[in-house]
Amino acid sequence: MHAPANPFVRQASSFARMAETAVVWAFRAATYLVLAAAAVIFLQIGIKGGRTVFTTRAPFVNIAFLTEKPSTLYVFDWQGKHMELSDAQFRKFKADRHVEDIPAASYAYSAGGIWPCIVGTILLVIGSMAIALFLGVCSAIFLNEYSRQGPVIDLIRLAIMNLAGVPSIVFGLFGVALFVVAAHWGQSLIAGWFTLAFMVLPVIIIASEESLKAVPRGLREASLALGATKWQTIRTSVLPYALPGILTSSILGIARVAGETAPIMYTAAFSMKDKYPWEVEKWTDFFFQGVMALPYHIYVVSSKIPQNEYTERVQYGSAFVFLFVVMSIALSSILLRNRIRKKLKW
Repeated sequence: MHAPANPFVRQASSFARMAETAVVWAFRAATYLVLAAAAVIFLQIGIKGGRTVFTTRAPFVNIAFLTEKPSTLYVFDWQGKHMELSDAQFRKFKADRHVEDIPAASYAYSAGGIWPCIVGTILLVIGSMAIALFLGVCSAIFLNEYSRQGPVIDLIRLAIMNLAGVPSIVFGLFGVALFVVAAHWGQSLIAGWFTLAFMVLPVIIIASEESLKAVPRGLREASLALGATKWQTIRTSVLPYALPGILTSSILGIARVAGETAPIMYTAAFSMKDKYPWEVEKWTDFFFQGVMALPYHIYVVSSKIPQNEYTERVQYGSAFVFLFVVMSIALSSILLRNRIRKKLKW
């Protein structure tokens, strides 16, 4: 015997079922369309960028592209041979043959490599995320554990949520006004750190506070009942269990910080720099110097110089390495988060 239908449940008509099915398929098609578009973009970067980064001969990696500085490419024909030389190689070529002038076409940023850009990107991400995590976690602890809930705190939370949607160009102008001009730091690494840190700070505060709220109230009460102070309770019974969520916020922050061009263009990035960041006379000069960065380098080679087959090679190669660097840093955070999650359970 079949169970009688529930008389209180309204049976959907055939038209309603068809409409629901159509909506589900629309959602599915939109999802697949987004995934297909992303796949095409990443596949194009992977194929064209891989041709620049990898070679067909041992060690199968373009070492020069990953270890040298950007340089001008000179293309010319010499005694029936097609030559493509970097600026240093071209000058040595002329000196060895005692030739003052060789007719050659020059292409800026199309020779050498992107090692200074990789170094600058890693420094900007690590420094800005360290500042943002420290300030963000401290702010989240105050808002969730110490503050007296009321209209003022609610207004502060609303302001933080609004700041999360501010365009990056606005943070770039803010960084110029406060750090570059007012603080007299100039266009430097430390100015870029604080600008990027303030840009990602709202996301980290919101995610960290939600992680703190997810820790059961009973852990706090048990710790306080055993005689621990407020800070001892937060440090030993709250923060360790909220740490996986805080690391999740750092992953979101890394994805945004690493890919921004406008803030660093105004505060930290140079299109070309002769010395590496560690080549300074005093250790304090390390913080007050500009750096090259992959996002800004991609922007320069894609829009500020004449486009040709040689610059396209650098564009896709830089994008390929940039994605790899960001994925490596984010993957490190994910592995650390998963490791902590396995150790901490309640």
